[in-house]
Amino acid sequence: MTETKQRSTRFLTVGSLLRPEDLLAYKAQIEHRDDIHYPFYQEFAGYKETEDQAVAAVVDQQVKLEFPEITDGEFSKSLWHLDFVWGLKGVRRYIADKGYFFRDLDETAHYETRKDIGIEIQDNLSGHKHTFIDHFNRLKEQAPESAKLKQCIPSPSHIYGELSMREGIIGGQVYDTDEAFRQDIVKAYKEFLDEFAATGGTIIQFDDCLWELFAEDNPNSPFNGQEIDQSAMVGLAQKFIDLNNEVIAHGHSLGLKVYTHNCRGNYDSRNMGAGSYSAIAHLFLEKQDYDRFYLEWDDERAGDLSALEVFKHKPETEVVIGLLSSKTNTLENEEKIKAQLEEATQYISKDKLFLSHQCGFASCDGGNELSINDQWDKIKQGQAIAFDFWGE
Repeated sequence: MTETKQRSTRFLTVGSLLRPEDLLAYKAQIEHRDDIHYPFYQEFAGYKETEDQAVAAVVDQQVKLEFPEITDGEFSKSLWHLDFVWGLKGVRRYIADKGYFFRDLDETAHYETRKDIGIEIQDNLSGHKHTFIDHFNRLKEQAPESAKLKQCIPSPSHIYGELSMREGIIGGQVYDTDEAFRQDIVKAYKEFLDEFAATGGTIIQFDDCLWELFAEDNPNSPFNGQEIDQSAMVGLAQKFIDLNNEVIAHGHSLGLKVYTHNCRGNYDSRNMGAGSYSAIAHLFLEKQDYDRFYLEWDDERAGDLSALEVFKHKPETEVVIGLLSSKTNTLENEEKIKAQLEEATQYISKDKLFLSHQCGFASCDGGNELSINDQWDKIKQGQAIAFDFWGE
């Protein structure tokens, strides 16, 4: 691959980047301890200083490569979503008996993740004085004043959906009803967004992995099968959508741009499930009020691009097509990617379309199975493809 001659404003990154080894040494200790308290800095000498230095370095690299929007690489996170939950008031983290189960690379076996995913809610949730505000302030200090900064957190409906399906949350020591839990999720998110906007935040991204549970062509979904009341499932999907839209509207009232990234699972280059966008486009693509959608379209599980048809009714919405893979250490077929981008313009105005990898490079701290040099090579290739396609 030739070096990018000019950086493209049309190539974007989802958010997470591979962590350096000295930072990972601390993350590995965190994974096996539940006698420590988030954000863990006080538990390990040198941890915060190492993380500060790593964030400064990755911000500098993004600036050198002229990223249109900059993140902290999500270097503060152990897991893409649970660190945000750990930072809410009222939450206790613990090591569970089992982790999450992903599909292994040969597709024939299950792959178990880290186990520090246990969540106990001990008091009403609150988003006040969240550590992620400190992380954002650090990013502001380390980035150029003119840089556009993006903060990534899990979507409200993902946290509501995942936790409400766990034993001990509804009917536990705090929440007697599902609705009481839902209301506190909304309240906690609004509190966080209030403080994020007050500290100068302008772009928030809600990451979400639950949409494909509602895809009728997803063989891994517990919501499919003849015994399942599909009308009830559509009602649950609408409940997730309404919850997100309530928080999105609050973000908009604060002047925030609110993005989303949808994923089918990303852990050590493994995935969690299937389900096409066509099967859920009328719900999660059409009805959610996000300003920008980052969509995962790197393999056949996503189906064809015709699902983008629903965005014809949302002409101001920006769509980022994740045609490149962050899971592999190989570069892409550039002509194939350009052909897919051209096809996407049948449904979305070219000036509202962007290119990315399907997911971050390290949704959880261990990252995918490629090197940091591989990561930057893949990013430079994405920039080159985007510049050739858009000319900017």
